[in-house]
Order: sequence, then C-alpha cells, then structure tokens
Amino acid sequence: MKNKHTNPLLGKEIEFLNSQQALLWKRAAYELARATRKKREVNLSELQRYSKDGETILALGKVLAAGSLKNKLTVAAWNFSAKAAAAIKSAGGSTTTISELIKKNPKGTGVKILG
Repeated sequence: MKNKHTNPLLGKEIEFLNSQQALLWKRAAYELARATRKKREVNLSELQRYSKDGETILALGKVLAAGSLKNKLTVAAWNFSAKAAAAIKSAGGSTTTISELIKKNPKGTGVKILG
C-alpha cells in the first residue's frame, strides 16, 4: 500500500501495523488510514462505560477528555489530548502508543478495541 498520508509518522505507523500477523493490528491500520474527517474519537466516559478495571484498551483514534474515568486501565492510541492523558494517569492507569503495545503483546491477546 502506497503511503499517501501527509503525516509521515502516521504513514510509518500504518505500514508497521499492516506488517503484523494478528488481525487486530490490521484492523487498527485500516482505521488509522481513514480520511481525517472519518477518524474516530474516544472519550473518557466511553472508556469508563465499556471497560473494567485492569483491562488493556486499544482506542482507534484520539482519546479526548470528555467525561470522567475511575477504572485503572492501560490505554493505547495514536494520540491523546493532554487532559485525557492526565486523567488516565490520575485514575492509576497508563497511556502508551500502539507500537509499544504491539512490542509487549504481538498477538493482541486480551486487548479490547474501542472506537
């Protein structure tokens, strides 16, 4: 697939995701390759509503700070707003990039997708 993104880091991330064997990462690549106006956003309220304490979440898009979060989660996403990242950390969770999550969990077992 030819890299047609204006953000070279995003293009490299998509290529890296497509090179993985697990279908989870190929789906993430597909979502990140969408047009900007169709990209997904995940709010803290959605993380709270659809997750349980201790889960690993893959947010397909940007994580935004609308709502509150009480669950201790590991959240991987392409981008986080500053307030969302701070809220996740203050709830006892952690934020990570998708590439770092792949290095820790290449098969994607136990990862929940939101977005």
